[in-house]
Amino acid sequence: MAIRAIRGFKDILPGESEKYRFIENKALNLFKTFGFDEIRLPILEKTELFARGIGDHTDIVEKEMYTFTDRKGESLTLRPEATAGVMRAVLEHKLYAQSKELKLFTIGPMFRYERPQKGRLRQFNQINAELIGTDAPLADAEIIWLAWSILKECTSAELRVEVNSLGCPECRPLHREALDLFLENQSKELCEDCQRRSKVNPLRIFDCKNEDCKAILKLAPVMKHYWCPACSMHLGEVLDCLEVFGVSFVINPYLVRGLDYYGRTTFEIVAEGLGAQNTVAAGGRYDGLSKILGGPDLPGVGMAIGVERLLLILDDKDYSEPLQLFIAALGRDAREEALELLKELRENNISVQMSYEDKSLKAQMKQANRLNARFVLILGEKELEDEEAVLRDMSSSEQQTISLDNVVEEVVKAIRAENDKEQ
Repeated sequence: MAIRAIRGFKDILPGESEKYRFIENKALNLFKTFGFDEIRLPILEKTELFARGIGDHTDIVEKEMYTFTDRKGESLTLRPEATAGVMRAVLEHKLYAQSKELKLFTIGPMFRYERPQKGRLRQFNQINAELIGTDAPLADAEIIWLAWSILKECTSAELRVEVNSLGCPECRPLHREALDLFLENQSKELCEDCQRRSKVNPLRIFDCKNEDCKAILKLAPVMKHYWCPACSMHLGEVLDCLEVFGVSFVINPYLVRGLDYYGRTTFEIVAEGLGAQNTVAAGGRYDGLSKILGGPDLPGVGMAIGVERLLLILDDKDYSEPLQLFIAALGRDAREEALELLKELRENNISVQMSYEDKSLKAQMKQANRLNARFVLILGEKELEDEEAVLRDMSSSEQQTISLDNVVEEVVKAIRAENDKEQ
């Protein structure tokens, strides 16, 4: 039996890879517009980075990481998320000394051991943005606006921005005390996961998908009743900025994040029609992460977009880039001329192909159709004698005869005219 891919690890084949490229290109354009610089991180990190940064009692660290010991006995982990790695790089290379405010993005695979399902894989792809060095509410709003803008560029699906504040070290203990008191009386009615979380990380119970737990937790004390004046003012300014940016939102008092480093602003962007796993983008503020990792006090806010989730709500259209030109050459002399044209046209950034074998015109036209070519340049013995070629528009079936001396110029002009029409 042939070797197959590991469960939860997916080949991205032609036909689907174009969709990934479409999403990534939209993101890259907006990162440039918003002034973000790219950072590329290693896939492997020391396990300690995630244990300290994400939190020992999170689901990711407790049961989802791909962790192993190398030959020297060091514990290494395939990255389950990007923020801790970005902050590690910022601290290691002292990037904060180069600029007070760092705007960084990274795109690539993450790894979590969980049950593969629709939109969720064990190797999945994320688009991440991190704004480090300021605690200004405008930074939070800009990150949410950026995530929203990327999604709106990629899909016409109905999206909803949900926002909350998790408070700060001043007001969170008051909420924790009230929540602990509530759970003392209710924990036996909750699922096993929530019973465990209630002892080590109570805030995480709000992230439970169990319907019975959700009903019980509707009565639980929520953070908004314990915000200190500074946290309340911070969230108010974030929301004011979002209104200016034209980003519609709802406040969800039950919204939490699954990682320990979050505080104050947290958000999710959810898509209608995806069921329980409907979050396409999420993020928030993590002002304490730098100190947890042994660095200076660097505030930060970031977001992540799940590419596989976004793929589920892409508009239904053809994302492939059509071949611009196919050269149908008939006979030895015509094929020799076609090779020269192939070289010149590719040097002019025209996507062009020709048959590797000497085939009939009918067979070559079929090949051009399979490749979805916009134009076909027909070159045979008669055309060579007349020092001409026939350029056929495959969508309209119109043909024009052009001089061999001006083939490259005429083909480029025809393709640009077609591009202008499409725009």
